[in-house]
Amino acid sequence: MLQDERLERGAILVTGFQGRLGLRLVRALHRTRQVVGLDARSGGALPADISNFALDPLRSAANQAFRLHELGAIVHLGFIPEHVRSAEERHSYSVRALERIFEYAAQFQIPKVVLLSSATVYGPRADNPQFLTEAAPLLGGARSAELRTLVELDMHAQSHAWRSSGTEIVILRPAHILGTVQNAASSYLRLPVVPTLLGFDPMLQAVHQEDVVRAILLALRPQIAGIYNVAGPPAQPLSRVLRLLGRKSVSIPHALARQALGGLFMARLSRFTSDELDFIRYVCMVDDSLARNKLGYEPAYSLEQTLAVVDEARWVP
Repeated sequence: MLQDERLERGAILVTGFQGRLGLRLVRALHRTRQVVGLDARSGGALPADISNFALDPLRSAANQAFRLHELGAIVHLGFIPEHVRSAEERHSYSVRALERIFEYAAQFQIPKVVLLSSATVYGPRADNPQFLTEAAPLLGGARSAELRTLVELDMHAQSHAWRSSGTEIVILRPAHILGTVQNAASSYLRLPVVPTLLGFDPMLQAVHQEDVVRAILLALRPQIAGIYNVAGPPAQPLSRVLRLLGRKSVSIPHALARQALGGLFMARLSRFTSDELDFIRYVCMVDDSLARNKLGYEPAYSLEQTLAVVDEARWVP
């Protein structure tokens, strides 16, 4: 089977699919394609026709997911097993897992790998231009251990793209994903009283979770490779976003907020680190014209729809 034909007809393997975004993706994919799931976690209910391998990709048994199916593509969403605790362990595991995925892609001659990265890899900075293109340096790694991992995974995928001739590699860098997903941006906007930084009102660029799913589907088409920023509706000042959500806010001096958040994080009373304050202090917006022109991507959800989804009480299939 030719590579393009295999990509169009082969099964799609989704790694780390047991998160809320991953479950939405596999439900969208299985309507037209055979779907194989690989995730050490168990969780959400799946359609009966999805082959689910509850395996750690670093264990040799994981090769079953690749050996037993004619795969056309891999979508790597990333995953961390429950036994991996510290930031250093998560970093090491994530990098080794991605390397193993690329090893399987080469071994089984899989035509495409799509990596879901993030626009946060660019990092919020006072000297950022208004919109960052895909050629901008990845400076977000200085912010936190989680961002250092994202930057390394992104760069690791880039290095494989430069070396690999038989596999199309796509890296998607979405703006802040909003929805029922458990991420920093959605969790921040769900707060009943949202803290902001005194004297700062940065532009917020976000994308609906379903638009991210659609961008992944577009990236799975043959002859698509490279890096693509993915954004949603036009960015708005944080203050207007909070008004549209009907949220109360309280402005706090940066030094006080940094000290308080650092203490809460150390006491395990908050998931947010003090380094993440820069995301509500400085701008980090992306130019997604390449995705619009080459992928044919356009956000389907308005600003109001994109913001409203963070308040959905539960994930609905």
